[in-house]
Amino acid sequence: MGHIRDFIETHYLHFNAAALKDAAQGYEKHLQNNGKILITLAGAMSTAELGKSLAEMIRQDKVHAISCTGANLEEDIFNLVAHDHYERVPHYRDLRPEDEQALLDRHLNRVTDTCIPEEEAMRKIERIMHECWGNADKNNTPHLAHEYFYQAIKQGAFQQHAQIDPKDSWLIAACEKNLPLFVPGWEDSTLGNMFAAACLREEVKAATVKNGIEYMIALAKWYQETSKNHSIGFFQIGGGIAGDFPICVVPMLEQDMQIQTPLWGYFCQISDSTTSYGSYSGAIPNEKITWGKLGIDTPKYVIESDATIVAPLIFAYIMQW
Repeated sequence: MGHIRDFIETHYLHFNAAALKDAAQGYEKHLQNNGKILITLAGAMSTAELGKSLAEMIRQDKVHAISCTGANLEEDIFNLVAHDHYERVPHYRDLRPEDEQALLDRHLNRVTDTCIPEEEAMRKIERIMHECWGNADKNNTPHLAHEYFYQAIKQGAFQQHAQIDPKDSWLIAACEKNLPLFVPGWEDSTLGNMFAAACLREEVKAATVKNGIEYMIALAKWYQETSKNHSIGFFQIGGGIAGDFPICVVPMLEQDMQIQTPLWGYFCQISDSTTSYGSYSGAIPNEKITWGKLGIDTPKYVIESDATIVAPLIFAYIMQW
């Protein structure tokens, strides 16, 4: 079969396979035309170890910003420090409620076929992050959620516990590139819950971690500055807030700020969401024209498939040009 790029061009000719190839070629063309790409990460892509390919995409300057859920932010690091303690449950569809309770009793939190170990992953990172939050609280120097991760990475706090090669961590690669990250709804994450608990215990103030509005402000400033010289593309993995939040920055600037703003210059969505359910995530790209997010001529691609299969193939195709 040989080269992945050759394999895709030879065999991916119709239906979702063709959409994958077209989207990869569109991504490549966008970069060749001096474009930039924002990737969004929903679902459990970090636990699916997307870092194995995404980290290299970042290192090769083929990703220029990321919007992700708080879960994807932290789970990349959970996997880094506790990989050897994860347990895979390939027969997860056959689990009885009693089997699920047995996993809980062992402090194993299941994500489909993969169990994240609470003590080795979550509590270990909580202790590191609590120190970062506490220092910022004492010094009255609040930061965005991901900036605390960047601080800890720069200090080597996570790497000293690494159980995988750090080059397979997309967050470490992002930190090394000082990549802009946007993490809407961070409080809906394990560490967000832990931070809320620390606030309830009056150990830190809630304002120590900046909120989602401040992420939107940061995103708007990045978009305005970057779009002066580059068309910005949007590569959406999954749906939810990771995708819905950043794509709104264009109509916000255009309609609410009354600032003439370039539309997104490329759009691709990997999703299994169905339009007829009224889902924002499943809305076809043309619907986004009515919201002032995409234009008539914006290259648009929809791949209705499993992102854990599709995204690494697209990344491999792009990295092999």
